[in-house]
Amino acid sequence: MLHDEKRGASTIESSLEDNKSNSKMESVNSSQSEPVTMKERIQPPQIVLPCSSYNETLAFFKDKLGFQVENFFPADDPAVAIISGYGLHIRLERDTNASNLSVATIRLPVSKESQFFVEGITELIAPNGTKIKFVEVASKLEIPLINQSLIINRLNIDSQWVIGRGGIKTRDVIPGRQGGRFIVSHIQIPNGGPVKDFVHSHDVRFQMVYAYKGSMSLVYENQGDPFVYHAGDCILQPPMIRHQLLECSSGLEVLAIACPAVHNTYVDNYTKLPNTNQLSDHDYRGQHFVKYIAAEDKSKWQPWRLSGFECRDTGISAATQDMAGVRIIRSKGDLIKPQLYDHLAEFVFTFVLSGEFSLEIDRQRIEKLTAGDAFVMPQKLPYSVIECSKDIQLLELSLPGNITSRHLNRGCSSIVGDKNLTRR
Repeated sequence: MLHDEKRGASTIESSLEDNKSNSKMESVNSSQSEPVTMKERIQPPQIVLPCSSYNETLAFFKDKLGFQVENFFPADDPAVAIISGYGLHIRLERDTNASNLSVATIRLPVSKESQFFVEGITELIAPNGTKIKFVEVASKLEIPLINQSLIINRLNIDSQWVIGRGGIKTRDVIPGRQGGRFIVSHIQIPNGGPVKDFVHSHDVRFQMVYAYKGSMSLVYENQGDPFVYHAGDCILQPPMIRHQLLECSSGLEVLAIACPAVHNTYVDNYTKLPNTNQLSDHDYRGQHFVKYIAAEDKSKWQPWRLSGFECRDTGISAATQDMAGVRIIRSKGDLIKPQLYDHLAEFVFTFVLSGEFSLEIDRQRIEKLTAGDAFVMPQKLPYSVIECSKDIQLLELSLPGNITSRHLNRGCSSIVGDKNLTRR
């Protein structure tokens, strides 16, 4: 599944090999030799930075920032220097026109123990005008403080679809994202076939993907050969597990849920999947990969914490050491007797998979929800299910996995929860 600050455009210059002297030989032997790709002809690219104060700028990059000189010319009166450092190649070009100052910004990620941070230096300006911005490397994943709020999102009313490449549509199911702590994306891919994805991983606290409609083929590191997962199936993608989407059916729809909302995705250009390891129980920051296949779930439906409903656990609670839990919920078919509840959890998200039902919120507001609608119920807000269709089916994600709900009744309360739902 699947920004740096810009103060101006810097020129990128790629040095190409001069093959003119070999042109005749190449034309004679072209039928016998392997074709040479453009990539093989390109050397490391260079960022061109003009500088009127050439010597001072070169000394700045060498002495203050630790760049190394790779070459310069002409020898008698240097006007161009190629320097490198931290994976970056820079071409300093002397320019006596003082108006041509560089407007480029170079971000240098450094640890908080760096000399620059110790001395309180967050940025420097080179003699040629280039801004050097020192950015602290995050030592751990940053999770925003939660801002719990009631979210009611209706598929046919509130959805604001963003159409991307290939007609892929995405909508933000929980605007505001609870203060940036969570994101729920509803993704539609209208055209099926092979997908041009790459091996990648996500730096997250939690991430899951639920197949709402259609099917797709994926491959995960340490999990064997690619597999197809269909509507009703659910995957826990533990932090930093490498994976790749290979193919999907037309009309694919998935829900992708992650914490935090904004996180890094790392592309791995060197790993090929599937890999040879078979490590189904591999630990990824205290989590294990889960592939919940609905058609293979023969477990018994168990009572849900709200009366009149039953549920199945996907195994995600056990795989995350109860950090998060995902359940499929349906009506028991009994006549619902409205009862008032609230909860004390960090996050409870519910998506209507099929059917319809009505919620009474805070004893006064009634919301009717149908397939494709979703809601987030903040803690300590009273609510009750007052009616539902027999075909109602819900997807619920909660953090933690086993949550505590309170049954509110005429000023008194009793505690109910999901303690017995964890799959073994």
